[in-house]
Amino acid sequence: MAKSLSEAARKALAATNWRKVDAMTNADIARQIASNPDAAPDMAPEIDLRAIRRTTGMTQAEFAAAYDFSIRTVQEWERGAKRPSGPARTLLRAIKADPEGLRKALAT
Repeated sequence: MAKSLSEAARKALAATNWRKVDAMTNADIARQIASNPDAAPDMAPEIDLRAIRRTTGMTQAEFAAAYDFSIRTVQEWERGAKRPSGPARTLLRAIKADPEGLRKALAT
């Protein structure tokens, strides 16, 4: 069952220029967030998957297979098309700290 909108919410939605919103680029959105002192910053530190993978000496395919990622996911993370989140970030931090130990643990 959908919750009904308040009158203020209906007015705000009606007044929104959706074409302008749809035309915004990621850079536009980032600028708006940066200029808003009330916006919560993204506190998650960047993870350099390519650097982590290279320290293991593995190709993308080998890294994906060793740590149970899809090759496509590894490729998208490395080129910045997507960012790892949640459990994947935790796993990547563990791989960075002890790649061989984690690889052995996952192999059992």
